[in-house]
Amino acid sequence: MILIGRLTREPDVRYSSSEEATLIARYTLAVDRKFNRERQSADFINCVAFGKAGELAEKYFHKGLKIAVTGRIQTGSYTGRDGRKVYTADVIVEEQEFAESKNNKEHSGSSPDFYTDDDGFINIPEGMEDELPFR
Repeated sequence: MILIGRLTREPDVRYSSSEEATLIARYTLAVDRKFNRERQSADFINCVAFGKAGELAEKYFHKGLKIAVTGRIQTGSYTGRDGRKVYTADVIVEEQEFAESKNNKEHSGSSPDFYTDDDGFINIPEGMEDELPFR
């Protein structure tokens, strides 16, 4: 499964209680729904990153950052304080990467003006087509 969205808050970072403590980063992605262009809505997907992936999230991820996540869904359940069974679904992160540059919509010096459109695709400035490694 591949998801692209924005972090709704700073990652929550903890360590496992095992002998070899593993860093665990939890964060929520707001993933846009594209059903109706007039009314925008989003799904809020809980993600869990372990080890090195968790370290990356702790160090570089922040609220509002657009990222791409590849992972698998893991379901579970627990009994809440009120005695009711609560069901959970998390994406266990296998890969994660930045989905936009730090200065995505800013113009800077002589660098080309790359930015994403409303669908999340990168617009290529005129005259750059010949420099692309693919067509």
